[in-house]
Amino acid sequence: MHLPGHPHVAYRDGQLHLDELALDELGARFGTPLYAYSRRAMLAALAPYQRALASRDHLICYAMKANSNLAVLQTFAQAGCGFDIVSGGELERVLAAGGDASKVVFSGLGKTRAEMARALEVGVHCFNVESEAELEVLSEVARAHGRRAPVSLRVNPDVDAKTHPYISTGLKGNKFGVAHDRALHAYRRAAELPGLEVIGIDCHIGSQITEADPYLDAIDRVLDLVEAIESHGLRIAHLDLGGGLGITYTDEVPPAADVLIERMLQRIDARGHGHRAIVLEPGRSLVGNSGVLLTEVLYLKPGEAKNFCVVDAAMNDLMRPAMYEALMAIVPTSLRDAAPSTYDVVGPICESGDWLGRDRALAVRPGDRLAVLSAGAYGMSMASNYNTRGRAAEVLVDGDQAWLIRDREDPRALFAGEHLLPR
Repeated sequence: MHLPGHPHVAYRDGQLHLDELALDELGARFGTPLYAYSRRAMLAALAPYQRALASRDHLICYAMKANSNLAVLQTFAQAGCGFDIVSGGELERVLAAGGDASKVVFSGLGKTRAEMARALEVGVHCFNVESEAELEVLSEVARAHGRRAPVSLRVNPDVDAKTHPYISTGLKGNKFGVAHDRALHAYRRAAELPGLEVIGIDCHIGSQITEADPYLDAIDRVLDLVEAIESHGLRIAHLDLGGGLGITYTDEVPPAADVLIERMLQRIDARGHGHRAIVLEPGRSLVGNSGVLLTEVLYLKPGEAKNFCVVDAAMNDLMRPAMYEALMAIVPTSLRDAAPSTYDVVGPICESGDWLGRDRALAVRPGDRLAVLSAGAYGMSMASNYNTRGRAAEVLVDGDQAWLIRDREDPRALFAGEHLLPR
């Protein structure tokens, strides 16, 4: 029995499986909390992007902030992807995983001079510039290193992505990008700067988007700008349309990636821009439903107003519920023939905001394991060491094989770089 929206997660004989492996067995083997990802699920999610763009000059850049484990990056690099990065640290991860620097787009609105210099040194494909001030600094850095930096400007189209305010990035009140009405001026300035080469235009309106219309609205706004920019003698070689396509966490029904891309390409072609290369930056939609967070039930704590299911995973392991009030499915790894009770699933951290799920019907006992679904994106990548808790181990599954791809952190390693004062 496959779970809706999670084709690589299924119950077989009462045991929850990821691909061909029982999650209870993974928990026993590697311990909990444990992130487990399906490599097959990642590649299956990538396939419709590749299929829809096969006849176009294109670059699919995995937005690695969603999940930056080296084995995950290796999987996408081997599948032909580039990478969307937002820091110098992410660039070093791409290189360590065998990624091609010439397929990297460097996004982010706070790039340092050192990060710019390193990206120029290894030859990234493009800098997605987010302010006019950044143009000036990047030109200076490029000239100092005897280079010309390839740039696109991230334009803020003031389009409502209809998603959570914290992950909506395309409205005029957001911190990201160059304002739509300043974009032409910024492009003309970029063309004047000796250390820059204008090659594209970039737009990213948010994350966990479940409708096509915001994308189409943004495309129209971007193409209006392209036409205005090129009327002043500049050339825009590529359209970077960002990412942000949502996934099914509970009952969301986002458009299929290939269907959405086909509609986007139709809009682009209808306006006479079909000759331009296309760059896309999917993240969550490639890895979100590939992963689960396994956790063990420690205690069942009844109360007058609430019953609590206390587990060994916490907000430091999975921040999304505490930060976004995100609703993520939580299911037992082994089905019991018993009536469920209603619990808030909470962790051990000393915060009332430390919860993974509220009002969940579960038939569980201490020692059982639970799986938090759709945990492949913004789970481990946002994890912390709050309360001096070591971060979880990570496992990559492919069919009936599993590889440990990150060790569980030892608490002593967490303060290995700290120093006591002299006595």
